[in-house]
Amino acid sequence: MSGEKNLTVLLQNMEPVLNDGDYVFSTVENVSQIPDMEKLLFFFREKEAVTVVLEKSIADEWNLKYNYISSWLTLNVHSSLEAVGLTAAFANALKHENISCNVVAAYFHDHIFVAKEDGGRAMEALKKLSV
Repeated sequence: MSGEKNLTVLLQNMEPVLNDGDYVFSTVENVSQIPDMEKLLFFFREKEAVTVVLEKSIADEWNLKYNYISSWLTLNVHSSLEAVGLTAAFANALKHENISCNVVAAYFHDHIFVAKEDGGRAMEALKKLSV
């Protein structure tokens, strides 16, 4: 079995971390337009374009357009991809603080992107949730 499924255990052990840096969401027509794939945090192919998420400084260097600068938070608990309720729990906690979130569930951890100015408040909301 890979990752925790029990919501109570997940919430108690979230250990949110506010990663350093400013991150942006941008788009390109295809990945061949990316000068260095290793500098991407992640990308996702959509019907309309390829969404790329990367550090703002790299997007600026590559002249990529963006309109949302975010903070990146990681939940250090190894959550199962089959876990039920974790996303709803932290999204609801952030909602009560009027914080929008964009979520990426990777294999080992959940990652949350919030507006840059909301990073600190989001951390506090997540810490309260895990008590």
